[in-house]
Amino acid sequence: MSLAGKRIFITGGSRGIGLAIALKAARDGALIAIAAKTVEVNPKLPGTIYSAAAEIEAVGGVALPIQCDLRDEAQIEGSIAKAAAEFGGIDILINNASAINLTKTEATPAKRFDLMFDVNVRGTFLTSQAAIPHLRESARAGRNPHILTLSPPLSMKAKWFQHHVAYTMAKYGMSMCVLGMSEEFRKEGIAVNALWPRTAIDTAALQMIPGVDTAACRTPEILADAAYIILNRESKGCTGNFFVDDELLASEGITDLEKYSVVPGTKDFLLDFFLD
Repeated sequence: MSLAGKRIFITGGSRGIGLAIALKAARDGALIAIAAKTVEVNPKLPGTIYSAAAEIEAVGGVALPIQCDLRDEAQIEGSIAKAAAEFGGIDILINNASAINLTKTEATPAKRFDLMFDVNVRGTFLTSQAAIPHLRESARAGRNPHILTLSPPLSMKAKWFQHHVAYTMAKYGMSMCVLGMSEEFRKEGIAVNALWPRTAIDTAALQMIPGVDTAACRTPEILADAAYIILNRESKGCTGNFFVDDELLASEGITDLEKYSVVPGTKDFLLDFFLD
């Protein structure tokens, strides 16, 4: 498996899961556009598009840092166009950017509701929409195009909604993009899949949620390794899937997940949402 020479566009890739996926691909020599908001160092959130680009280039990749606010349609279109012009096209889109607010209905202000829907649902839809013409060209050239979205399997069980209706709807909105687009573009050979972790992942965003014990989490690298497997699969035969990281790794014979533990030897992990 290799992603050498692949032209990849990642949203929200300045830190965490997006950056881990970028670095995994960069080690093969991939060309990676990092599209995110952060251009100045924030003491609460490490990483900028420029620091991410430096890390990508340090391990052998080609990086293109692009400041992009996914709430702005023009910025999305401009960022996709810039990456396609710089790289000569786009082969892979990773919808990683996501906003989280774990509040009950009466404690969810409109601005937080709007942020989650603007970034998670609208951002995923519009970024995919803008990338499709380039992915179509990639398919015609036999370059194995993929869209990979970091979102959960769909479920209508009330327990996944009751504690944070707005957040659940926003994440499921991303998954509905996967469900619909995978079928819409199946015949064109553009793969559209989702990936979700079994356990909570230790990221800067998670660390900002009160009461979360990151010692009971796994590292972003488990999702990077899972994404790598998906993106190397044939796009015509691998689409419309809602992959879970540990199940996917097991399908490739990888069952020892100890290296992904934040604290070595951990047995009882904090489980992520949306999985029974």
